[in-house]
Amino acid sequence: MENEKRTVRLIYPQWQGGDIVRWVPEIRNPDDAARGYFLGAQLLAFLAPHSSVQTLTVPVADGIAERRVTDGVLDRDAIVAQTRAAVSMLRAGDPDRIVTFGGDCSVSAAPFAFLAGKYGDDAAVIWIDAHPDITLPGDAYSGYHAMALAACMGLGDAKILAELPARIDPSRVLLVGLRDWERDEIRARQRELGIAHLAPQDVAGDSRAVVEWLEGCGASKVLIHFDLDVLDPADLVAAVGVVPDGMTVDQVVQLIGDIARAREVVGLTVAEPMPRTAVRIRDMLKRLPSLE
Repeated sequence: MENEKRTVRLIYPQWQGGDIVRWVPEIRNPDDAARGYFLGAQLLAFLAPHSSVQTLTVPVADGIAERRVTDGVLDRDAIVAQTRAAVSMLRAGDPDRIVTFGGDCSVSAAPFAFLAGKYGDDAAVIWIDAHPDITLPGDAYSGYHAMALAACMGLGDAKILAELPARIDPSRVLLVGLRDWERDEIRARQRELGIAHLAPQDVAGDSRAVVEWLEGCGASKVLIHFDLDVLDPADLVAAVGVVPDGMTVDQVVQLIGDIARAREVVGLTVAEPMPRTAVRIRDMLKRLPSLE
C-alpha cells in the first residue's frame, strides 16, 4: 500500500441493527445482550495492533429506550441518524482506505458506500459471512444487520438508503463462507440478484476461486467485510451466529492476505463481535459490593 494514501480507522459500535437477545441466553440481562455489539466494537479497537492512522468514532446511542419496528426495520430512526453521522465524518476526512471495527454487520454500509462513490466500478466487494445479509424490510426478520449487503447494493429502506452516497452492483459482489440462507426467499433473492457465492469448503486453504473471481470482475480495489460468524464455532466462538462447518481463523487470515496480494484492499470491516464472556464479567463486577 502506498504511503501517500490516507487511511482511517472507523470505530462504529452500532448495535441497533441486531435483534439478538434470544441467541445469547447466557447473558441474563436482555439489555446487556442487545448492546453486546457496542462493547464488542470497543474491544476490537482495543485489541487491534497499534496504528498511527487517524481514528474516527461514530457516535452511537447506548441507552435502551423502547425498541420499535418502523417500515420493517428495527430501530430505524437511530440507524438513520448514525448512518448520517458516519457518512458525514468520512466525507469530512475523505480517506482513501477505511478499516472499520463494528458493531453489527450493518457498519459496513456507510464506509462501503463512501468508497463505492470514490472508486465506482473499480471496486468489488468480498463479503465473508455465514449469511448473505440480503434481507429486506417486510421480511420475517426486521434486524438491519441482516440487510447490510442489500443496503450496500441500494436495496432496502428509503430513509437509510438516502444517507448512503453510492451503491455497489450485485455483479461486483462475492459472498464467501456462506452456509446459512436462513429462509427460502433469501436463497431465491440471491439467485435473482445474481450474487456469486463460495462455501467454506471452496476456499479452505486455497484462495484461487476468489482471486479468479476478482480477475473476472476486473476491479482493482476490494472492500472486504469479515463477519466473525463465518468462523467455525469449533475453532472460535466470537459472534452471535454459531453455525457449524465454517472457516477457521487461519483460513480467513490466509484468504484476506491472498486478496491483499492480488488487489488493493481499500476497505476492511470486522463485524459482529459478541463478547459473551466480557459482558458477563462486567455484570459480575457490577454486582460486587463497592469499596470506593
